[in-house]
Amino acid sequence: MHRLCSIRTLAFVVMMLAVSAVSQAQVAVSVNIAPPALPVYQQPACPSAGYMWTPGYWAYSPDGYYWVPGTWVEAPAVGLLWTPGYWAFGNGGYVWNAGYWGPQVGFYGGIAYGFGYTGVGYQGGYWNNRQFYYNRAVNNVSTTNITNVYNKTVINNTTVNRVSYNGGTGGTTARPTAQQEAAMRAKHTPATAAQLRHQEAARANRAQLASVNHGRPAVTATSKPGEFTAKGAATAKGTTTENKTTATKPSPSRDKESTTAATRASEKKAVSTKAAATRTSENKAAENKAAENKAAANRAAENKAAENKAAANRTTEDKAAENKAAANRAAENKAAENKAAANRTTENKAAENKAAANRAAENKAAENKAAANRTTENKAAENKAAANRAAENKTATKAAATRASESKAAENKSAANRANEDKTAASKAAPTRANDNKATTQRAAKPAAHPEAAPKPEAHSESPVTEAHARPEKAAPHASGEQAHPPKEEEKPRQ
Repeated sequence: MHRLCSIRTLAFVVMMLAVSAVSQAQVAVSVNIAPPALPVYQQPACPSAGYMWTPGYWAYSPDGYYWVPGTWVEAPAVGLLWTPGYWAFGNGGYVWNAGYWGPQVGFYGGIAYGFGYTGVGYQGGYWNNRQFYYNRAVNNVSTTNITNVYNKTVINNTTVNRVSYNGGTGGTTARPTAQQEAAMRAKHTPATAAQLRHQEAARANRAQLASVNHGRPAVTATSKPGEFTAKGAATAKGTTTENKTTATKPSPSRDKESTTAATRASEKKAVSTKAAATRTSENKAAENKAAENKAAANRAAENKAAENKAAANRTTEDKAAENKAAANRAAENKAAENKAAANRTTENKAAENKAAANRAAENKAAENKAAANRTTENKAAENKAAANRAAENKTATKAAATRASESKAAENKSAANRANEDKTAASKAAPTRANDNKATTQRAAKPAAHPEAAPKPEAHSESPVTEAHARPEKAAPHASGEQAHPPKEEEKPRQ
């Protein structure tokens, strides 16, 4: 028997060493017994900013399942988030898939670990500008030393569904999404050295074994890795039991050990019974035997009553604690919702006022711009009209000057023409008048007593007969000194 246990232990160690060299999340350890249900516990306070919550889980060793408490761990790098490990049923056994650090939370079997791990993603906080912001609705964070906090209500099903594995009988039915599969295939950072030491400390503590605590670990959560005895360590709440699968599927080696132990107990009991019967028949009376039996029955009844009462008290206390915690969470969630609604109302009002102010400013600016544009356009139109009128007036003035010059030139030319005509007429009329006057004088000087016969036309000299001789009545004006003026030429019409 001891040799068999040694072989099992050696095989398990070899498998774990082989797995430690593999960077993939899946661990090549298959167990034919389902892990126990998740215990209900309270989260210790976050020790300092930068610590991330890693939920507790059931790990496996040659001694069986043991509980690794949830704890606050420093992230290995800024921007990384923890994807918890999980058990998954496949090929007739339960296989452990180890957790890892990465920029996105991947698939963890749909296990509702609580405290922000609802089965899908993580609602406990987020990174922003190299600072991690904690959701106080699901995390125990004090604002005394941590100021990067907010409140967002998250539905936590850990008090309803505490199943700790995926697939198989009674397990979750979640399947990874395309995004979660991409996160699983991306580059990962394995668990830190502090997390590995934390798991080893839990493995070395026999009080953490499910076979010892029956699903109620001595320590369920710690403030920092490895602090199992510190003040911040938490214990399980309520009475929990292992899954039915654990009770109905024991390992063959444990069955054999249990059978051997039962055989030895039966042999010892038979010997004790025979010796007691011999002593009773030889040394004790029937009355003493009856008294002893009665006393034993009374003690058994008293012990049973005390145990039942203690169990009832524990159940009542656990129930009251759970109800109080649920009421506190409901009150916190309600307060967070009211505060969020008030914040949204204030933000909406501020946004509306800001939008109204922006619209008024935009309208005012548009009106001022339109008025300025209209003023500029009117001024430009007035200036252009004034310039056009000035140009037209200048053109009209030039035309008037041109007409005046043309009229003056025409008048001067007409006057000059008339003067020349008058002068020519005067020059021409002067010899004519002199001849007329001479002829008149000669006729007057001839004696009247000697009339002569009228000369024949042929006897006169062939001197031309002037107009003055032919028309003596026309010469009178010349004799009186008046000058004849030629008729004026008609003025040409103005062009």
